[in-house]
Amino acid sequence: MINIAMEDVGCPLECVRADEVVLTGTDQLHGLPGAFTVVRCRSCGLMRTNPRPVPSAMDLYYPDDYGPHLGTRVPANRIRKRHFAELRTTAKRILEFNSTRLPIMPVGRMLEIGCAAGSFMHEMATKGWQVQGVEVSPAAAADAASLGHTVHVGTLEDAPAPSEAFDLIVGWMVLEHLHQPMLALKKLKEWAKPGGWLVLSVPNAGSWDFRVFRDKWYALDLPRHLYHYTTTTLGLMLAKAGWQADRIYFHRVLVDPIASFGYILRDMGMKRVGRKLIRFPEHALYWNCALFPLGAAAAAMGQTGRMTIWARKAP
Repeated sequence: MINIAMEDVGCPLECVRADEVVLTGTDQLHGLPGAFTVVRCRSCGLMRTNPRPVPSAMDLYYPDDYGPHLGTRVPANRIRKRHFAELRTTAKRILEFNSTRLPIMPVGRMLEIGCAAGSFMHEMATKGWQVQGVEVSPAAAADAASLGHTVHVGTLEDAPAPSEAFDLIVGWMVLEHLHQPMLALKKLKEWAKPGGWLVLSVPNAGSWDFRVFRDKWYALDLPRHLYHYTTTTLGLMLAKAGWQADRIYFHRVLVDPIASFGYILRDMGMKRVGRKLIRFPEHALYWNCALFPLGAAAAAMGQTGRMTIWARKAP
């Protein structure tokens, strides 16, 4: 039996310790050991995984086949993948999914936290941006660096200060993974130029997906997700760190309920169908286009399982 070192932590907003248990779950995605409890701070409402694995124990939960790392590789054979790239470009031009939506701004310096294998960073570089990345996975960081980009291998918390401030800082589904999100947000404020933008996407724990699927919610992703944000608690975190929230976009996709239903079918013994649905988010572009009207309607009500927030560095 694997012994996992755990730690007990309080609310990062420094509230008086008074938590209520929300649920207890396991690693649904990879089936790795451990049971993990999600608690809610009674003062501010922020949910967190507690107790949680210490940082040095987290490598176990990010295996080499971790989907977000594999899904951000830039294909070596671009000709073979050209039809897919053209479809993605066309879909982005016609449909706005809000998954990587950015403010309209001049080209400048960009930092991507949790850049994984570097596909987004590389795309921005082709548009003229000066890009840098931070990535905790050595294998994924090596893929990004092989594209010619500067990548700090390690956590954001231990990353050195840049030589020059950034106009734009992005993080796609990263903040929920960080052990010290408040420290990270304050650090990013120091690294941003006056009026610089911070664009973050996180799972939306205020969605109906979470209320319905609970520990089987695909975007819960225990124990890799250490914090579980709503629009309110994410706004509180940003404000305390010195950022001014500008707007929130809910993603116009329905990948999470479909994958969550896959967990349920798998546990009911329908393993083949369940596994296909669980992998749905990795290959969902065609279906995202087909389901766009439903996804857009759910997003308009703030009820999809993912959201992107824009914030600016406060004076």
